[in-house]
Amino acid sequence: MNFELSDEQRTIRETLRQFAEREIKPHSAKWDKEEIFPREVIGHLGELGFLGISFPERFGGGAADTLSQALVVEGLSRYDASVGLTCAAHMSLSSGHINLFAAEEHRAHYLPEMVVAKKLGAWCLTEPGSGSDAAAMQTRAVRKGDNFVINGAKMFITNGTVADVYVVMAVTDAEKNRSGVSAFIVERGTSGLSNGRRIEKLGLRASDTAEVIFDNVTVPARNLIGEMGEGYSQTLKVLEGGRIGIAGFAAGIARGAFEEATAYAKERKQFGQRIADFQAIQWMLADMATRIDASWVLMCRAAELKDKGKPFGREAAMAKLFASETAMWTTIKAVQIHGGYGYMAEFPVERFMRDAKLAEIGEGTSEVQRMIIAKSLLRDGYLPA
Repeated sequence: MNFELSDEQRTIRETLRQFAEREIKPHSAKWDKEEIFPREVIGHLGELGFLGISFPERFGGGAADTLSQALVVEGLSRYDASVGLTCAAHMSLSSGHINLFAAEEHRAHYLPEMVVAKKLGAWCLTEPGSGSDAAAMQTRAVRKGDNFVINGAKMFITNGTVADVYVVMAVTDAEKNRSGVSAFIVERGTSGLSNGRRIEKLGLRASDTAEVIFDNVTVPARNLIGEMGEGYSQTLKVLEGGRIGIAGFAAGIARGAFEEATAYAKERKQFGQRIADFQAIQWMLADMATRIDASWVLMCRAAELKDKGKPFGREAAMAKLFASETAMWTTIKAVQIHGGYGYMAEFPVERFMRDAKLAEIGEGTSEVQRMIIAKSLLRDGYLPA
């Protein structure tokens, strides 16, 4: 494995850093405090090509590799995890699902506007009563002539109130269990599509999270993605790829917290010297950097396997698991290094800590990742890639 970024990837990282320093960092605290969704910034990212970076050129994308897309999520989350998550959900889940499984006519219709963020996407899987157990969903899609009628509700949907295009998983044949789940494209403005109660969150407060309700939502049968009953298998594949992005999301949060903690430790003085000169602080910083680097390597390995067309599910789960727990651990240590100031909203590390928790929950909890890894180990044995 080559651990050096390509010239193109370095350009992506540097261009994104300059953009984030100018357009995101100065506003992150206000967006978080006032729960402002930064739609204009998301639009600018789309115009610059970041949200279509790994999509086919014929749809306006950059045709870059998986790691390049993860670099975008990581680079954004380093400054504002809400922006990073918004873009990850748009790219990896909704746009990604359409790109992987939709008919060519749908890809040609939706992706050109989605890759430049003229239209935002939402991916509707989780329900009030089904999280990790996705097969227990209650949303139903019933065939009526040339249409499907969808009824049900989805919960914790990223971009739920701001999306223009929804990819919706619904049961089309309850007797077939997982093989009876199908995926559909639903456009904003469709009669019966609405949002439920406002969701207040611990962190990621500038990311739009909502309940999405389907009350006799009628869509043409051609809006079915793939074939009937393929929705669950599609979901698993989308989530596998999405976990690489969430590993980048978590690594970005950890990196941002580490950089803040390092800068503070160099400036803060106690007992006549910088706290960075105390061994206790140095060891925390050393452990933080080591875990962040390990997260990065795991993410790179999973991305490389995906791009080579090799199985990568276990490796993606490992990357997501380790990076998300690293983000949580690192942000806690960053707050500790700041001491009392770390507990104040004046410093960004408390926001990083609140944001990091979602990485251990979203797109498969840490417990689910361990289940995936263990199942793979018991089935296939352990042989490092």
